[in-house]
Amino acid sequence: MQNARQWLTAALLCLAFASIQTHAADSKDFGEYQVHYSVFPSTFLDPDVAKANNLTRSRSIGIVNIAIMREGEDGGLTTVSGQVEGKALNDIQQPSFLAFRRIQEGEAVYFIAEYQYRDAELMTFQITARPNGAGRDLPIRFAHKLFND
Repeated sequence: MQNARQWLTAALLCLAFASIQTHAADSKDFGEYQVHYSVFPSTFLDPDVAKANNLTRSRSIGIVNIAIMREGEDGGLTTVSGQVEGKALNDIQQPSFLAFRRIQEGEAVYFIAEYQYRDAELMTFQITARPNGAGRDLPIRFAHKLFND
């Protein structure tokens, strides 16, 4: 089970950071903090990994991955703990509240939530990240469309 969790961590972080590097819209800068985000179909997960982490693989379930990053004195970024909450709004503005789970593997900390979607449905995400000790909220808003594979 530990190997499955480590694989999930690596897969989610790779997906998040790969998309961040190719699309600047996948992060928002708040000075010393950044909020990085990615959205992908749950079918991208290996079935064993999804089962080991109590995640549902389905053509109608997407995964939202959030990482709160803090810039160090050397300019490097490290993930930090905190809280994340939010909702996804469909194209007629019906909200679906996201139940984020905190995942920590070694030094890596990130938050994941599942949500339901229809093929090619544009979802608008309104998310608030609260880094521990920051004393302020970091709100982000973005839209994303997933397609059934």
